[in-house]
Amino acid sequence: MSTPSSSPVGIDELLEQVRSGLDRVEAREAFDAASSGEALLVDIRYAALRERDGLIPGALVVERNELEWRLDPRGSHRAPEATGHDLRVVVICNEGYASSLAAASLRQLGLHRATDLVGGFQAWRSAGLPVTSA
Repeated sequence: MSTPSSSPVGIDELLEQVRSGLDRVEAREAFDAASSGEALLVDIRYAALRERDGLIPGALVVERNELEWRLDPRGSHRAPEATGHDLRVVVICNEGYASSLAAASLRQLGLHRATDLVGGFQAWRSAGLPVTSA
């Protein structure tokens, strides 16, 4: 909520602020980290995009509106993969915008290693990394 002494922040500025606190990863790095078990890939794209473009094998699919509830290690609705606050989570959206905001939200829950994929699913696919049909 804005106060008289603060001015509203536009989405571009907010995105820049959020990203400055993330150690964002490129597609190949995300693939390698997931393949070695060092990171959990979390796909937050909505169903129509997953059906249109496919899925990243092994990624946990969590709709954006459920993300915090499913990944909070202390939450009553957590996914089994949400094993602790030290979990390295790489959030993936379609093009790498919403995922930055989502990763920042996870960090507020104490998931201090949460980050996102630069360029999102589209960058993953462009890099020739594995994709399966939805």
